[in-house]
Amino acid sequence: MDIAKLTAACRDEVIELRRDFHRHPELGLAEHRTSGKVVEYLEALGLEVRRVHRTGVVGLLKGTRPGPTLMLRADLDALPIQEAAAVEYRSVNDGVMHACGHDAHTAMLLVAARVLSDLRQELAGQVKFVFQPNEENVGALAMIQEGVLENPKVEACLGLHIWTPLPTGRIGLSPGPVMAGMEHFELVIKGRGGHTATPQSAIDPILAAAGVIQGVQMIQTREIDALKEPTVIMFGRIQGGTASNIIPDQVALSGTMRYLFEGDQEDEGSPKKRFERVVADICRAHRAEPELKFVFGHPTLVNDPGMTELVLAVADEEVRPRPEVVPLVTLAGEDFSEFSARAPGAFYFLGAGNPAKGAGFPHHHPCFNIDEEALTMGVEMHVRTCLAFFRPAGRPGR
Repeated sequence: MDIAKLTAACRDEVIELRRDFHRHPELGLAEHRTSGKVVEYLEALGLEVRRVHRTGVVGLLKGTRPGPTLMLRADLDALPIQEAAAVEYRSVNDGVMHACGHDAHTAMLLVAARVLSDLRQELAGQVKFVFQPNEENVGALAMIQEGVLENPKVEACLGLHIWTPLPTGRIGLSPGPVMAGMEHFELVIKGRGGHTATPQSAIDPILAAAGVIQGVQMIQTREIDALKEPTVIMFGRIQGGTASNIIPDQVALSGTMRYLFEGDQEDEGSPKKRFERVVADICRAHRAEPELKFVFGHPTLVNDPGMTELVLAVADEEVRPRPEVVPLVTLAGEDFSEFSARAPGAFYFLGAGNPAKGAGFPHHHPCFNIDEEALTMGVEMHVRTCLAFFRPAGRPGR
């Protein structure tokens, strides 16, 4: 059984699938065409297929012998970005683009499902192929609440992310916290409108907003040990006012809070609670009223040591040519953390950067693209890690 030969033979198919998904991107929970293609593909393989959380898809592959259930996950959604890359498979949907690699994730997992379905006699257990909608807006928890980890119960999970900051041929992998926990927040600061000629008769929410933006920086630079509890608070939007000579009634802000450590975010010493305190106190000093809400978020993504070792062993001992494996930790968020918080998991990064091929732009950039030569390595890693998990003594904890 030559896994490398089997996956190499799928090169054209995985590229074609990725380009098709790239050409037809869809936003979270609107991935109707994409999920329809996924269902059609998995049903053609003879898998048991069901929908979870509107546009999510789960395919179940049963091995020939009883055993545990391993989950492999990809994400489906694109981003609200107008594509600027001059490629023949560029997005046909104005203002929507696969600028984070989810098109590649879906294509690689589909082809891995094809290869593994031909190798089901090697599986002492079952594989759940989970295609998650709305990852950019944390769709994992909704899938969990609808039972994606049950019937059969998932005992371990694996995922990967295409990563252009890494050159093609490298893999980023670390045990422990690897991607940030995250909270998206919305803040409305309410004041009292007036004329800019008589600011004393108004309560200026713009000045209060400026104070909040500057003041919360003390949390990440003065209150928290950056080595033990890395935290980043960023404002991505501020909106207020209608004219240059009018003090508005209110200002709206939104942003993200990211943290790279495990812990209860409802604890009084957490970044979330510190943020609430600073916002309230600064607004009180300005006589303004804050309305703060945390819209959605997810915990820190923490790699299980045993599952991490399984992925490392596969990359080091089985894949040829051997990829260079480097430690990688990032403050980017990833709601795969919801799955790995409930079942031992590992999440790793597949290098796909190659500036000579136009694959040198960062994720979420309008010119984002990948080196498609990375796709077959992704398929091979999916297949090999899955097979390794089901081997005697291969599953961590056996």
